[in-house]
Amino acid sequence: MADEAEEEATTTTTAGAALLFDEEEEADVVEVEEICCCCCDSISTTTTTAATATTTTSTSMPQMLSVFQWIGLETAELLPPHITRYYNNLHQQALLHTHDVVARDVYGEEALRVTPPPMVPYLNGDELDNVEGGELQHVTRVRLVQFQKNTDEPMGITLKMTEDGRCIVARIMHGGMIHRQATLHVGDEIREINGQPVQHQSVGQLQRMLREARGSVTFKIVPSYRSAPPPCEIFVRAQFDYNPLDDELIPCAQAGIAFQVGDILQIISKDDHHWWQARIDTVGGSAGLIPSPELQEWRIACQTVDKTKQEQVNCSIFGRKKKQCRDKYLAKHNAIFDTLDVVTYEEVVKVPVGDPNFQRKTLVLLGAHGVGRRHIKNTLISKYPDKYAYPIPHTTRPAKPEEENGRSYYFVSHDEMMADIGANEYLEYGTHEDAMYGTKLDTIRRIHTEGKMAILDVEPQALKILRTAEFTPYVVFIAAPSLQNIADYDGSLERLAKESDMLRQLYGHFFDLTIVNNDISETIATLETAIERVHTTPQWVPVSWLY
Repeated sequence: MADEAEEEATTTTTAGAALLFDEEEEADVVEVEEICCCCCDSISTTTTTAATATTTTSTSMPQMLSVFQWIGLETAELLPPHITRYYNNLHQQALLHTHDVVARDVYGEEALRVTPPPMVPYLNGDELDNVEGGELQHVTRVRLVQFQKNTDEPMGITLKMTEDGRCIVARIMHGGMIHRQATLHVGDEIREINGQPVQHQSVGQLQRMLREARGSVTFKIVPSYRSAPPPCEIFVRAQFDYNPLDDELIPCAQAGIAFQVGDILQIISKDDHHWWQARIDTVGGSAGLIPSPELQEWRIACQTVDKTKQEQVNCSIFGRKKKQCRDKYLAKHNAIFDTLDVVTYEEVVKVPVGDPNFQRKTLVLLGAHGVGRRHIKNTLISKYPDKYAYPIPHTTRPAKPEEENGRSYYFVSHDEMMADIGANEYLEYGTHEDAMYGTKLDTIRRIHTEGKMAILDVEPQALKILRTAEFTPYVVFIAAPSLQNIADYDGSLERLAKESDMLRQLYGHFFDLTIVNNDISETIATLETAIERVHTTPQWVPVSWLY
């Protein structure tokens, strides 16, 4: 009876119970049951060692006399009696042995491998006769993961099948069920789902199995032991519209999130080079997939190539002359260069109210010619002369007798203006009636030093110079009025609307605010309210403006 009791005490171990070992034997299988309180889901994990068809439950354990060697003594006789009794206690020996086992499993070389090297699958380490090495199976660490799934909430994982038919966890969606429970990791190999083998299964079959799973769900996995990537939490402003349901490249449309130009996205993970995980800042909730900048640039490049090929075919059909195309290109080269800019995301940072290191210095009014920008500018300056100012332009035309230099224009010679243009001292310039006109950057800087906000109604190409930490512009787009219930006898409103739509398509990702100018008084009032809100609420600005 004593022998039977001693044999039963050699391999029993549960959560919260002490480890009991006989001096001659050690436990080879350790089961640990844990309860995770995340989302009130019960999770049970069991770690076993699988080899051939059966599991060995006990093997011989070396004498624990080496305990004294661990503390630097060759024999126990040099220790006081109470210390000797302490280390000879089976519980203490089991504790020290378990510590070494855990340290070896977690930090040893074997822990870094999915499948450890072949181990001796027989007892006591004795060599077996007449057994060839090829007949011994490799030992693989297998882990059982169990949790409750009683709702239609997606598990929040995507799987991939390797060429040899193995099912691998490709990604884990942040905020999803699996991520909250921390039961799986990227790179884990799933062997079974509820006892059903998944090897060589199709993606559709796996999706159906996961979708229909209810109650207690059990995964048999081979852990990857891959180190977790460092956390990634950055914010970006979306510079294009995206709908995952219209994307043929996304691995799972239901896992994607839709966004529009100007939305602030919180990037959670960039582990996948093609698909990032993010969530909209104002919405919160679980993360979803969005295309990475590399993928989006590749997509746009392919679309541009296809469009170019189609245009070449159309030119050949209609017999357009090469010289005509060249003249058109030279006339609008600036706009064409802007269309070639690939925009994806802009990293931003949230600036709190009253930050002494940041202030909006420039108000930029964009819009189609004739939409009313000049009237809005003059109204604001006349209404708030201590708050706003307009940079006085430079010109090469001769001054009239009643004109004063520096009041309406700065009059300079042609050679002087050309020299300043060559030195990149002008924001923009042009020619009108054989005279040159331009806005100099120094005149804008002087307005800033006076503590005023400079108002500019410039061409959109000037944004490439203005969107810097020096000028910190607030860009407002004045859109053309709606054509409904408005008589358009000469077609001018239709031309205005087309130009406005073109500007929105090319430069919409730069706009901080868009106002439809249906009524000029309402437009000015809306603009005043928006500017006041800029100074009293936190703002998302490009990171380059602060760092």
